[in-house]
Amino acid sequence: MRRLLTGAAVLLVLATGCTDDSEPDDSVGQSRVDVDTPELRALKQEVGVEACVPGGGADGGLPDLTLACLGGGPDVDLATLEGPLIVNFWNAACGPCRQEMPAIQEFHERYAARVPVVGVTNDLWPEQAFELARTTGATYPQLADPGNDVQGTEIRPRGYPAFAFLTSDGDVEMVLGGIDSVDELVELAEDNLGITL
Repeated sequence: MRRLLTGAAVLLVLATGCTDDSEPDDSVGQSRVDVDTPELRALKQEVGVEACVPGGGADGGLPDLTLACLGGGPDVDLATLEGPLIVNFWNAACGPCRQEMPAIQEFHERYAARVPVVGVTNDLWPEQAFELARTTGATYPQLADPGNDVQGTEIRPRGYPAFAFLTSDGDVEMVLGGIDSVDELVELAEDNLGITL
């Protein structure tokens, strides 16, 4: 009988917990993850991840959303970034992200002067993001979105990994990732950015 009463009490707590009439908490959805600590700055330097570069444009086609630079550095307002540009959305727990990052790095090494690449990770543990960057050799700049703020914009990824291709005219094409080679990314860049590499 005692177990039956205990079970009923648990069900009552669960049922009433779903209907909270209190005032909404304004902090819900806001990240409390610190992506700029002395330890993360040192780790960023050790891994060799490049500095984030704020955009110089105005209303370049990406949403008006400011993201922190992973491991310190200037925040970046996506709306100020100009194309051609590739934004790669990833996280450390994503197997296909891990597989494609070396190809993205190779693209970055070959074509960064013409088509920069910037990563956006929604990892809640920045150390894991840097560990993946280390194991895959990824040194291109990385922005942090631990609060998944990008999900409230028109460039929200439908899955991970994903790419946003920003043209020089400010048009944006979203493409699911999972590429196998640098040649595949070159083809996607040419098709979605209207350029020849």
